[in-house]
Amino acid sequence: MKIIKILKLALISLVTLSILLIFNPSPATGQKDAIDLSRSTRDTGWFQTEIVKQLLEELGYQVSAPQTKDNLDFYNQVAKGKTDLWVNGWFPNHNRFLELEGISKKVATVGNLVQGGAKQGYLIDRKSAERLNIKNIEDLKDPTIAKEFDRNNNGKADLIGCNKDWLCADLIDYQIEKYGLKDTVEQIQGNYNENIKETISDYNRGKSILFYTWTPNWTIYTLKPGQDLVWLEVPFAALPKQENISEKATVTTKIEGCQGDPCQLGFPVNDIKAVANGKFLDDRPDVKKLLELTKIPLEDINKYNARMYAGEDSEQDIQIHAKEWIENNRERVNLWLKLARDQQITQTNQQKNPPSQIITNSQTAPTLKVVTKRFEPFVMYQDDRYVGFSIDLWKELAEEINVNYEIYGVNSIAKLLDEVSRNATDVGIAGITITAEREKSLDFSHPFYETGLQIMVANNNRSMLETIASSIKSILTSKELYYGLGIFILILAAVAHAVWLFERDRNPEFPPNYLEGIWDSLWWVAVTLTTVGYGDKTPKSHKGRLVGLFWMFAGYFVFAYFTATITTTFAIDQLEGRINGLQDLDRVKVGTVTASAAQEFLEQENIYPIQYDSLEETYLALQDRKIDAIVYDAGALQYYALNEGRGSVQLVDSIFKKQYYGIALPSNSPYRNKLNVALLKLQEDGSYDKIYRKWFGK
Repeated sequence: MKIIKILKLALISLVTLSILLIFNPSPATGQKDAIDLSRSTRDTGWFQTEIVKQLLEELGYQVSAPQTKDNLDFYNQVAKGKTDLWVNGWFPNHNRFLELEGISKKVATVGNLVQGGAKQGYLIDRKSAERLNIKNIEDLKDPTIAKEFDRNNNGKADLIGCNKDWLCADLIDYQIEKYGLKDTVEQIQGNYNENIKETISDYNRGKSILFYTWTPNWTIYTLKPGQDLVWLEVPFAALPKQENISEKATVTTKIEGCQGDPCQLGFPVNDIKAVANGKFLDDRPDVKKLLELTKIPLEDINKYNARMYAGEDSEQDIQIHAKEWIENNRERVNLWLKLARDQQITQTNQQKNPPSQIITNSQTAPTLKVVTKRFEPFVMYQDDRYVGFSIDLWKELAEEINVNYEIYGVNSIAKLLDEVSRNATDVGIAGITITAEREKSLDFSHPFYETGLQIMVANNNRSMLETIASSIKSILTSKELYYGLGIFILILAAVAHAVWLFERDRNPEFPPNYLEGIWDSLWWVAVTLTTVGYGDKTPKSHKGRLVGLFWMFAGYFVFAYFTATITTTFAIDQLEGRINGLQDLDRVKVGTVTASAAQEFLEQENIYPIQYDSLEETYLALQDRKIDAIVYDAGALQYYALNEGRGSVQLVDSIFKKQYYGIALPSNSPYRNKLNVALLKLQEDGSYDKIYRKWFGK
């Protein structure tokens, strides 16, 4: 009996184990764990959710199909770890959820997917605004005006509002009461999307429309504020006490389609952020970094939302939209992914003991700690190991001096130099420039690579037609043009008056009547200036002829001045912002990497650059037009320009400020002389040239 019981228990255990293995399979080697992604009930946020999903998959994660949740449900579940994140957090609107007990300490916001782009407010059609002189929602207190927006014939303006379960529904009712509009305005609730489609149809039929909306949203991509619509200002910020938002936060500037500037919309302008479980982010630094970097332009979200509402609305369509956007922004996306992977590599290396990559040349040889930093093509991280010109060179050197080594990475050159200078590591190798300042705190090997600094700028990429249009626009909007035109007209008027005064009583060709006479004088002055010289009018008095003689000669200079003004304006448009060399950097925004040789050089030249922790962040700043130029090591810039940056950036001027890369060592390192001898040997026997050709060609 005992044997039978034991067999039964063993059988039950075996079945249970099999079930666990089936439903909880262990992940494959190198495969990252799964991420549970959520999304808002507002489908205007589904496009950006799908973008983030696909980016996380490119990082190597398995990501669930996004589950739709309302706000409170999501915040409760993410705090309990039942879901991991979403990218539909609106702040300050969602601050109320973060302040709830059980949520505040377990949930974190990260990044700014859309910074300051989430606006809310009331809009009416522009024609009605101009016809009825409506500027403020308070104007709807007038029953005559309110009736213009009445669709159900009850005498009140129909304000197309929110679905009943949305936060904005109660807020709109609250504001209607606070603004004293209960007798003339009512909120129309129901299916927002269907109501808005009907509203747009009413607009197309010439009817007056009044509705609430937000950005990003397809509605204001279909009907554009300033062109088709007008934002209605409110008399003051009317927000419930629990909103805990200041009135100042509801006022913003430069709102297209708002008649006031600054514009009081009555709602705070929100940042759209990712929201995630705090522990989830701590355990996945690459995900956190990716969410910090990801930015999606508001106009892109509006455009793809419009396509969704035009019929491309299946899950597959949204996936295609996201994939299309990623490919259209591939250069920027690749930089985000690289920085995210770097963050993961660094944290992994810090947690491991020993560091990530261990190479053994001899069982009896000492083991050195080697720190590096990704610096293409000198150091790259591929297939969970470091590769590149500097790595291959170090491998040969380590074998030559008979040492083992364990190599790990850091995120910045400043961190790398700090590790070496304080003896936390034995060797630092990447693309480290030898400078007098650095020699004060550490030692260097002989140089192993000669390079210099170079300037990189973004490509203009404008067509000929766009260039001509831009030049014409610059001329027409130039202050210099109108300044020159004003002087030109004043001189013409002065000469015309002089001729008329001298000729009016002696010459019938210049009538004594002022309006008729001055017009004929202006005609004569103009044709004489342009050398057309019809000869239909000529001065006859001595003084008039003297003025005419003066004008014939002076006219050349006046006309030349006017022509030069236009030419100069055109030339300024062509040259403005153009960077041709080092001499142009003092008038533009320059970026470089913190603690780099480029930063040191620029500051010596009294050019103070905007500093970034990594070269990838500097590239992103150039793409986003936060800086006008990058100054950095020529080799790295050339590699980027020929690969990921091809077509979008260009190098200007030749290489300047020659510099040399060396291996960084702690002061008085016993390996300095050994490495120098080994380096010379590799250069003499052809090993160095072989490595060089592998990475840089002939």
